[in-house]
Amino acid sequence: MNEPNLPWWEALALTDMSREQWESLCDHCAKCCLIKLEDEDDGTVYYTDVACDLLECETCSCSDYANREVRVPDCLRLTPDNLEALYWMPPSCSYRLLHEGNPLPPWHHLITGDLNSIHEAGESVKGRFVYAARVKEDEWEEHVVEWPLLLSQSVNNA
Repeated sequence: MNEPNLPWWEALALTDMSREQWESLCDHCAKCCLIKLEDEDDGTVYYTDVACDLLECETCSCSDYANREVRVPDCLRLTPDNLEALYWMPPSCSYRLLHEGNPLPPWHHLITGDLNSIHEAGESVKGRFVYAARVKEDEWEEHVVEWPLLLSQSVNNA
């Protein structure tokens, strides 16, 4: 797959990327930091607007990335070895897009050179969530939202 005229993220298979390359694919949308509910009967995953308490609201980054799996046992470290976990990632997720053979969206920082472009495009959770500490678990169903699953025109036309 290593074609010379393609950007490295299209030229390399996800499984062939270095850890640094892999980590740089993250678009910092933080949609994966939203609490998801899964229907036990049919496996449907529903997103809420309730976010992990480690999420920094201004940057959409984890405030304790290195220790997140210890502090939040349900946190999944996505790696090239567990790509099957992508089924619950939002359709705009860079890892999912590339895994499914699609290009990165035009607002992705690897395209624009600007980590804020995702926020400027309105594609992150910035300003659209509440912290889990503020919502009782039995109220999470009241916070189900569809916007994390919507593909913007910029993704559809990429």
